[in-house]
Amino acid sequence: MNQNHVRQILADHRLAPSKQLGQNFLIQPRIATQIVEAAGVTPDDTVVELGVGLGALTAPLAARAGQVIGLELDAGIIKYHREAQDLAANVRLLHQDLLRADFSAMAREQGQKLKIIANLPYSITNPLLFKLLEHHPALEWAVLMIQREVAKRLTAKPNSKEYGVLTVLLESCATVERLLLVGPGNFYPRPKVDSVVIRIRFLPQEESGTAPRNLALLRRVVDAAFGQRRKTLLNSLGCGKLPGLNRIGAGRVLEAAAISPKLRAENLTTADYLRLTVIIADLIREANV
Repeated sequence: MNQNHVRQILADHRLAPSKQLGQNFLIQPRIATQIVEAAGVTPDDTVVELGVGLGALTAPLAARAGQVIGLELDAGIIKYHREAQDLAANVRLLHQDLLRADFSAMAREQGQKLKIIANLPYSITNPLLFKLLEHHPALEWAVLMIQREVAKRLTAKPNSKEYGVLTVLLESCATVERLLLVGPGNFYPRPKVDSVVIRIRFLPQEESGTAPRNLALLRRVVDAAFGQRRKTLLNSLGCGKLPGLNRIGAGRVLEAAAISPKLRAENLTTADYLRLTVIIADLIREANV
């Protein structure tokens, strides 16, 4: 599939790349094959593809996986595939909004943790990553093509400007690895930025730094800290955004966690945030007894 082929398919079926859906179709088969190979897909795998598009990634994926479950929001593209009958027999195509998909229910249906692969529209990358975090106990890995700047944030280290909320939340329950840099010329329409393929391996629960019940609280703690990242932790955590925690309470929590109140959000490691979250969870539990 090349640019001329993609343009011809779109024209023949009265389709057009949707700016609203952030559609940039992959037109380089070699890149699609490299992504599937890097993901390590095997015939024993059932893989969920988020955003099937015109099937550039679906074809090599179906050739290697036992089954592919493709989720696609664009009704015109769903109609095209059903009329063209161009997808392999082991591809199950579903008309589904990615942000409304219940990955935990899908994992229960499959009887195993999900393996996910996607060329994500830039506009939904952050919401989709938060959704994956929400369902992380049901996921084994996700191989995603995302904007290069987002990839920098996900792999950032403390004391850097890229280090932030998603960095901490992902590191609490997963490892993130960069696999492949993909230039704008591999897409139609051509985006203005580079893309990067990353692999997120979700940790087994016994290795994860946060229990599912504490993930929501961890996010609130990290949101409060980075929401005012120029302020000290004493001020950002004590500003009233956390349950029952004023400035005095924030000072006590930081002292209990052996963290200087003069530090700022980007100075803390994920382990520091996990320790803070456990202490705050204990305070909330005691207050409700």
